[in-house]
Amino acid sequence: MKTAILLMAHGSRITEANSAVNEIAEMVKQFGGYDIVEVSFRENHSPNIQEGIDSCVRKGAERILLAPYFLYLGAHVLEDLPKELEEARRRHPHIEMAMGKHLGVHKRLAKLVIDRVEEAFDEKGWN
Repeated sequence: MKTAILLMAHGSRITEANSAVNEIAEMVKQFGGYDIVEVSFRENHSPNIQEGIDSCVRKGAERILLAPYFLYLGAHVLEDLPKELEEARRRHPHIEMAMGKHLGVHKRLAKLVIDRVEEAFDEKGWN
């Protein structure tokens, strides 16, 4: 069964901010070995979530994991994204779809913060 990963990000009016999610998607595809990894945005940028789902379907996905690229458990994750999933299920009833967890609190994120702090210390010469 061909599976797609759809990263769902907030979206920004600043194009460069949105480009970062595309870079993450490429890394997910490369490191995870997934055939289909698409990016979509909740607002302020294209493709929107429904367009992202449509792209996965066009590429032959038989099931899609909608992965929220959000740090916090807020209104988008609790309310808006589940509504997007329900709309997509109505539009594509033959495709199996599920929602993954948002990034949230994770030891790897803490390690990333430590890495960034240490980089800043190095840049400031605070070692």
